[in-house]
Amino acid sequence: SVVIITKNEEKNIERCLKSVSFAEEVIVIDSGSTDRTVEIAKALGAKVFVEEWKGFGLQKQSGVEKAKNRWVLNIDADERIPEETAGVIAEVIKNPSSEVTAYSFCRKNIFRGRWIWGCGWWPDRVVRLFDKSAGHFEGEVHEKWVLKKGRVGHLYAVIEHYHRDFTNILQKVNTYSTLSARELYRRGIKPAWWKPFFHGGWRFFYSYVIKKGFLYGMDGFVISLCNGLGTFFKYVKLWELSEIARGKK
Repeated sequence: SVVIITKNEEKNIERCLKSVSFAEEVIVIDSGSTDRTVEIAKALGAKVFVEEWKGFGLQKQSGVEKAKNRWVLNIDADERIPEETAGVIAEVIKNPSSEVTAYSFCRKNIFRGRWIWGCGWWPDRVVRLFDKSAGHFEGEVHEKWVLKKGRVGHLYAVIEHYHRDFTNILQKVNTYSTLSARELYRRGIKPAWWKPFFHGGWRFFYSYVIKKGFLYGMDGFVISLCNGLGTFFKYVKLWELSEIARGKK
């Protein structure tokens, strides 16, 4: 079974679904799209469930619980499974390991039609294929598959991840920095005036210099800058939440 969570993904969902046409079942958990996402998904044979947003982990877990098959592949709407990777997945399911209950893939990030292996974007390993009885999803923002039994195996196969343009990456900066700030606040992390500058500056330096974002011209600079800005605004928004809680806003 394949599980995909969506909201307003009409630009991506068709190509995503066609890339997993090898699956016996495709489940889409939609959180209230106002575009043609649901219509397209249904037309391509997916089982669509429209549910209130519960956070990334719980949203994905809802899809896993609806899957009829033991093995589940979780991908995002802006990702695609190449034909070679589909073959690797089929082989894993056909000959399962007694010890390995989940598998990670390398994620090939493609920005404006170009594969970016710098900026910390490669190999970008993600756990996406798993025995649903051996674990569960948790985490509201940076969700992860938590194992109850077995271990993770690492496949040398790729999932393609498409980033459309500068506007798209900036939208992600705003969305994820807000969600991450809320998570830090719930965990009781204390804000400090220096954290946005220190952590944001370090993240930019790490992406642009250490991870060689400078090799990619304007694309590499913007990606690295957005990595830094995402971290910067995460801590700024944490500070703002703390100010609001103290009645200063």
